[in-house]
Amino acid sequence: MKKISIFTLGLFVVLMNGCAGQKPMYEYGNYSETYYQLKQNGDSETTGKWKVALEDSIKRSNEQGLRTPPGINANLGYLFLKVNDTDKAISFFNVEKTLYPESTVFMNKLIKKAELMKEGKTKS
Repeated sequence: MKKISIFTLGLFVVLMNGCAGQKPMYEYGNYSETYYQLKQNGDSETTGKWKVALEDSIKRSNEQGLRTPPGINANLGYLFLKVNDTDKAISFFNVEKTLYPESTVFMNKLIKKAELMKEGKTKS
């Protein structure tokens, strides 16, 4: 019985140490809450709050030495695209493409759309 107790205690210590030391993969901040509010209301105030949350996520990720979560740069780029700030949109799309190469096809389509908007050939 004593061997089982020592083994159980040892296993517990090992498991607790394994869980405690893990660094988070991403820093989302309040992305989910502000996105939910945006989908509920869809007004300019909630869009502004969501934009701030996206920018905050990027800032916090950089400060903590983490990779920006997937989609954050793409979403921020899309917000800039919607207000015809095509240069900033393209910049964020390129960052997303660099961080997440699997997004290349989609980001290239958005970059092409931004370039056409810049030339005045399409609307947002």
